Amino acid sequence: MLNTPSRNSLPRRIDPRKFAQQGIIITGLVELALLPRVCSALCSDEGEIQASLEFGLNEQRLLCLCGQITASLQQQCQRCLAPAPLSLSCELQLVMVWDEETAINIPKIYDPWVVGEGQTDIYQVLEDELLLSLPIVSYHEEECVPKEYFSSKDKCVDKVVSHRQQGNPFQVLEQLKGALLTPNLTSRDEK
Repeated sequence: MLNTPSRNSLPRRIDPRKFAQQGIIITGLVELALLPRVCSALCSDEGEIQASLEFGLNEQRLLCLCGQITASLQQQCQRCLAPAPLSLSCELQLVMVWDEETAINIPKIYDPWVVGEGQTDIYQVLEDELLLSLPIVSYHEEECVPKEYFSSKDKCVDKVVSHRQQGNPFQVLEQLKGALLTPNLTSRDEK
């Protein structure tokens, strides 16, 4: 296999079929800001994606892309709404196919990757894999919201309950009713 020298940045446009036939391995970094679909699901577009991609032929002589992507991202915590660190690591095993019909016949351990002739934007593949790896709900590992906000013994809740009891409109009516009945009873007794 032919290895390309480790470079800082991963090339954006490649010919994946040629790379697979030559057994090329590429490793590099991609700025997160260059992946707009991923950035739209995050708090920040700062950071980098580390990717190691191996192009080659599998046992059935299918053109494959196998690799690993790692990233340290910031996603919004659904408890406190502040940025929460998120470490992602995902592996990909793709088989290059010409069309959707060919994709049906590939082994189940691989995902199909529809690739035409010529150059392809490899960043789109990285974006797809990262989007599939993002958690549905993100939150801090440690407790970011104090438990008293979720407790029924919260002082704020107690104040609201005591205020409701003090200002009960039926209590006021009861007092008025009692005040009206008391003078009437005394006036009847005087007659």
